[in-house]
Amino acid sequence: MTVSVTLPALGESVTEGTVTRWLKQVGERVEADEPLLEVSTDKVDTEIPSPAAGVLLEITVAEDETVEVGAALAVIGTPDAAPEAAAPLPSTPPAETLPPPAAPVPPAPAAPAPAPPPLPTPVAPIPALPTAPAAPAAGAPSLRGRTVPITRLRRAIGDNLKRALQEQAQLTTTVEADVTRLMRLRALAKDGFLAREGLKLSPMPFFVKAAAQALKAHPVVNARLDEAAGTITYFDTENIGIAVDTENGLLTPVVKAAGDLTVAGLARAVHDLADRARGGHLTPDDVSGATFTISNTGSRGALFDTVIVPPNQAAILGVGATVRRPGVVRSGDDEVIGIRDLVHLSLSYDHRLVDGADAARYLTTVKAILESAAFEDDLYPDAKA
Repeated sequence: MTVSVTLPALGESVTEGTVTRWLKQVGERVEADEPLLEVSTDKVDTEIPSPAAGVLLEITVAEDETVEVGAALAVIGTPDAAPEAAAPLPSTPPAETLPPPAAPVPPAPAAPAPAPPPLPTPVAPIPALPTAPAAPAAGAPSLRGRTVPITRLRRAIGDNLKRALQEQAQLTTTVEADVTRLMRLRALAKDGFLAREGLKLSPMPFFVKAAAQALKAHPVVNARLDEAAGTITYFDTENIGIAVDTENGLLTPVVKAAGDLTVAGLARAVHDLADRARGGHLTPDDVSGATFTISNTGSRGALFDTVIVPPNQAAILGVGATVRRPGVVRSGDDEVIGIRDLVHLSLSYDHRLVDGADAARYLTTVKAILESAAFEDDLYPDAKA
């Protein structure tokens, strides 16, 4: 007895997918629901499980090949079926122009920097700043000197963002928030949070919470324009997409009803979605239905960003790096200089739906929520009276 493995429907508008990697080879045993191959679509990269237990008798679609939904991908036979009945379909060979990635070369021990030449003035010489070239992630092949095909996900990202820029009137407004009190609260709560939740408490859930609360107060930012119908829909829920950097490219899983979650609930949701995004385990439902998006480029050190509004959304919030700088602090009737934790918040928006004043009001609300740091009830729900 044999069972055909077909490409399932992976989303309402998905009509085809690309096989990116076979996890089993012809002749290998596979259990029911065990991951058999990885497939990439315009919306998500995911694993396809085996529909039955048995032996992989035949692979009919090679890696990097694109087929329509319903197409046969492989044949699974009963455990006593002979695997010699079919030969494995070879993977698409790499282009001859692609040289193999160079073997990693251990860094040479740093030689002492030469002494700077004497200056013609009595001013002490300023030492040269050391350079720190970024190294590729461990296990990642080097891209230097290579020509590679565009992946399906990279093409989809590019097409969506280009379409968004062509169809929307986009601009960006930025404010700076003092999150010193918030960082202190996080520092005090993180050990207990880790013990209770089993998760590290990053700043991200606080930013998502503030963004969601501000969306409730400013629904004009949580909207969708339907030009063909001549309507604007103002949503009554906050489904927030979280941009996640993965090895294969940018994915944006969605925290559904984020405005109804506590900081602890948001921490669990964001961690789960980011972990599954990087592991290739997102489902089509995980990446659909966003009404607003947050991009945390500050996690990679960016001070601020002019992020692009995704299609069918009114706005996206960019969170920059939190940096410690001198700032003005009011102390009674006086103002003093103190070391503060500061962050830039950038709202990119479609000017057809959102005016500059609307954007400023929204950002001011987010800023006020973050600066108040009134998240104790979210972090300690059992402490409520």
